[in-house]
Amino acid sequence: MKTIDPLSGIAAFLSVAQSLSFTKAAEELQMSRATVSAQIHDLETRLGTRLLQRTTRAVSLTEAGTAYLQALSGVLPQIREAERAAASFQQEAVGRMRISTAPDLGPDHVAPAVAAFLKLNPGLSIDLDLSLDTVNLVEENFDLAIRGTISLEPNVITRQIGSSPVVVCAAPDYLARHGVPSHPNDLTKHACLHFSKLRWGRVWHFSRGETSLRVPVLPRLECNDGRTLFAAAVAGAGIVLEPAFVVGPAIREGKLVVVLPEWSITTIPVHAVYPANRHIAMKVKSFVSFLANHLAGHPDLG
Repeated sequence: MKTIDPLSGIAAFLSVAQSLSFTKAAEELQMSRATVSAQIHDLETRLGTRLLQRTTRAVSLTEAGTAYLQALSGVLPQIREAERAAASFQQEAVGRMRISTAPDLGPDHVAPAVAAFLKLNPGLSIDLDLSLDTVNLVEENFDLAIRGTISLEPNVITRQIGSSPVVVCAAPDYLARHGVPSHPNDLTKHACLHFSKLRWGRVWHFSRGETSLRVPVLPRLECNDGRTLFAAAVAGAGIVLEPAFVVGPAIREGKLVVVLPEWSITTIPVHAVYPANRHIAMKVKSFVSFLANHLAGHPDLG
């Protein structure tokens, strides 16, 4: 059984009734004159009454058409308000925005940008979710994810908004007690603090010129949270491998010291990730640009 759309033909009728012209209505609705005529014919058939009188020279409302127009007049302001409300999401940062980000990025880097962005956009509220898990943006109803990752999923738009080198470092106290490693292989003799979610497992990768090394580590402490490992390193528990956006301030303050500085590890790109869609909400576009500018001047993420 065919389902009848109760709104079918109403826009065509309202446009013709207000202009008393099929041609002007077709131009306003950006459709052919024949399509407008067909939609109104179908509407009249469904209602079982004629709404418009048509002659070769003019169009006029029947008594039923006049009554129908008056009945619809109360609906028009609501339709216009609904259209304005929907369009506002493409014109300004309003509504609610759900953002997913990692615990090591959220507190120190994303949260300050969120706070500043909310001050500039009083019509917006933000739900910030901190998790190591890769979320399904559409199924879990997220507008945006900020990820420090080197693996990206398909069917999303990604924009790199920063990058951060990975470094190996330890507290001066630990190095004074256990010595400073002079080669990556020396790490096998040290207490290593290892991020358990590292995608290549308990192996730390190093390179220098044409030389590449894979150093297996037996962690003294293993944890799935980078900030916890950072705290343990500052406390002197061992040598940690972390992105600069986590350990950078402590290195500049002298709480941590970079070891093996002549060896490179990798660089983590930071991406804004959002569902592929022709109509990206203004709140998402504006915040991504705002966050990119916020991170651009950061010594560990710019």
